[in-house]
Amino acid sequence: MSDEKPARDPILEDARIDALEARLKAAREREEQRNRPQVSAPDANYRSGSRVLADLLGGIFGGVLFGWVIDHFAGTQPWGLLVGLFVGIVVAFRNIFRVSNMGSGNSSTED
Repeated sequence: MSDEKPARDPILEDARIDALEARLKAAREREEQRNRPQVSAPDANYRSGSRVLADLLGGIFGGVLFGWVIDHFAGTQPWGLLVGLFVGIVVAFRNIFRVSNMGSGNSSTED
């Protein structure tokens, strides 16, 4: 609008301001690193519990499914399902006992 010069010249950058900005940037990075959520893998107890749950549910549902299929094709309505359920529970608990006796540090499987 007007071609007049401003009354003051712009202030030149000061070395202290640059150092302060660098320190602020480093402090922000440290704070972000500290506040970042720590994502870690599940511990051994969590994995062991998940395995026990999977063995239990898999054994029971597998036995029920196997018994139902036998009932469906053989025509022995409640007995195949009941026997399959019982066998599934036995297999599930056998797997749970085997996992619990294996120990937490031993990753080899025993047959």
